[in-house]
Amino acid sequence: MLIGVPREIKTNENRVALVPAGAEALVQHGHQLFIERAAGLGSGFTDAQYEAAGATVLDTTEEVWGRAEMIMKVKEPIAVEYPRIREGQLLFTYFHFAADEQLTRALIDSRAVAVAYETVQLPSGELPLLTPMSEVAGRMAVQAGAKYLEKYHGGRGLLLGGVPGVPPADVVILGGGVVGTNAAKIAAGMGAHVRIMDVSLERLRYLSDVMPANVDLVYSNRYNILEQLSVADLLIGAVLLPGAKAPMLVRREDLKLMKAGSVIVDVAVDQGGCVETIHPTTHEDPIYEIEGVIHYGVANMPGGVPRTSTLALTNATFPYAARLARDGWREASRRDPALALGLNIVDGHVVYPGVAEAFGLELARVDDVLM
Repeated sequence: MLIGVPREIKTNENRVALVPAGAEALVQHGHQLFIERAAGLGSGFTDAQYEAAGATVLDTTEEVWGRAEMIMKVKEPIAVEYPRIREGQLLFTYFHFAADEQLTRALIDSRAVAVAYETVQLPSGELPLLTPMSEVAGRMAVQAGAKYLEKYHGGRGLLLGGVPGVPPADVVILGGGVVGTNAAKIAAGMGAHVRIMDVSLERLRYLSDVMPANVDLVYSNRYNILEQLSVADLLIGAVLLPGAKAPMLVRREDLKLMKAGSVIVDVAVDQGGCVETIHPTTHEDPIYEIEGVIHYGVANMPGGVPRTSTLALTNATFPYAARLARDGWREASRRDPALALGLNIVDGHVVYPGVAEAFGLELARVDDVLM
């Protein structure tokens, strides 16, 4: 197969979809790999390393898109890339369609095949290609929150862990999944008083067994969320509905319950966010203030630590990419039900329920497109 890896052009995105070791493995299996010049530099991988692995380095992104049968990316295509997508081309990347109608309609119109990292799902419910970036984002959420709680950045002037004689900050985490668990580990390790909220009693019982004593577990409902907002110095949004728009748990009027200078970090912003007042920001301009509350909405948080993130991501994505290249998307999806769940849009048809529901689109059956 002809495989292309373009350079990521989303603002401050320095990850790359394939490392030289992966490129070498694909080439050894008979595939031809095209990588855009400087695509790996942000993650510390040089063009020479890719060339030594057997890849062909191309000077322009148009050449990569134009020659490849399968495109491997990290972030969803942005508007300038839409015209480069062609009918029948396979795109393997994060999409988060349910939060972006323009992107959804562009992929429908292109008649390409979109396999989304974030909806590949194992029988256990695990999202293996989302998990590594959720781990990174959860940990970074606490780092970001601690930074913006500093007075210099407009925060309350709190040290997250306090000091002897001075109590620590209160961190409230909405969601006890991968993001929330990793955020809690870091916040608790820094000495904060942490509360994780979730709707699954089974999950809360598990977290009760594994979390340290400075982490409390609270059942998530409207009443309890409002109660926790009043004490939160740092609120982390960590909810996820796979492939669907995030539920809105915090309304604009709720911000009046929060302390002046408190911080919201909504990791769910990629899926529309769980806080009504959140909107995507960038590493370059990460925060804004509403009702005296600092909002951090960077939509590609792991892009801030690209070396770690690229290695963690490609460890997970490469085996699936290798299967797609070897068998083609149709046969690979037939063989692997988890990969079949990654199919979101195929030949102009939406085949993932969360995407169809988000925009009132007709849902096609996956079995029909796999025939």
